[in-house]
Amino acid sequence: MLLMTRVTVLLGLAALLGFAETWSGSLVDSKCFAAEERNVNPTDTLIYVDRDGNREIRYCAPKAKTKFFAIVPPVGPALRLDPTGNAKAAELVRLTGKKSHWAVAVTGEINRDTIQVGSISVAP
Repeated sequence: MLLMTRVTVLLGLAALLGFAETWSGSLVDSKCFAAEERNVNPTDTLIYVDRDGNREIRYCAPKAKTKFFAIVPPVGPALRLDPTGNAKAAELVRLTGKKSHWAVAVTGEINRDTIQVGSISVAP
């Protein structure tokens, strides 16, 4: 009975790890990036909006005091990090130093627009 319970627990943990996904993109200060995304000219139409996504990513590059982070993938909306991911990203920024662009890979599970982070690393 004890062996069966252990096997069941191990299979359950393996299944959880199997659902993890990996995202790559630019690491940004999520509050700054959200503000930049909302900052639009009211006369712009929905068809065309004159935006420079790379400028927004560089402008919102995380700094040593950044507390809330997001990943901006090459295609699609920004994905916020959960509290654990924010702590891991802050440690990564602190250890790696100042950069104008942070290419990272994040592994975890997604819940709406937030990634439940398992790991985060600088992308090669």
